[in-house]
Amino acid sequence: MYIVVDERQMVTAGYVASFDREGVSSLGLFSGEFKDWLGAASSSDLEAVQGFLLGDFQDRMTCADVIRRHSRAPIIALSEVRSLEQTLELLAANIDDVVRKPVHVREILARSEAIWRRMSGAPTSERPERLKVYFDGRDPEIDGESLVLPRRERHILEYLVRNRGRRLTKTQIFNAIYGIYSNDVEESVIEGHVSKLRKKLRQRLGYDPIEAKRYIGYTFVG
Repeated sequence: MYIVVDERQMVTAGYVASFDREGVSSLGLFSGEFKDWLGAASSSDLEAVQGFLLGDFQDRMTCADVIRRHSRAPIIALSEVRSLEQTLELLAANIDDVVRKPVHVREILARSEAIWRRMSGAPTSERPERLKVYFDGRDPEIDGESLVLPRRERHILEYLVRNRGRRLTKTQIFNAIYGIYSNDVEESVIEGHVSKLRKKLRQRLGYDPIEAKRYIGYTFVG
């Protein structure tokens, strides 16, 4: 789930709609709402956030430090104009990346994943992995060939791979994929998505890279 913050409702609504077209859940907030939400959000809500997209609002320069008290998710600022000074100020304010509008949400997803990789400091494998996940709207590949997945299954795989080795509950996956305020979908839908995903991965890989423990959750073991 992505949090979009801007004082203009048309901006937040536009990006929320764009994320939705990519099958990615998001929430648009005004700056005042965002501060209240950040202070009241539970740890499980915050864990579901995969990135913060900051538009134009008065306290943006001090926002990153506030976010970092609650979440380690990537923080990306939107720039309205080409300005070296503004970009340098935003980066100096502990914002992870700055992109100039207009920007496609797939680029935002890719930049966010690059930030996650840098933060995790995961070592590069000496041999290429058979399964390659892109995190930018493209389907994953196995042995160099595309594995076409429905958007929800693809995002679940991306979320599991990003949290490789970590046990994720059904609730955590649901919140990340559908959003913490999704009331029109039952949490049990995750079981069906993961079951179909694991079957497709087994058929192509010859083994199951997702470890499932009943009542506990799922772990991507590679």
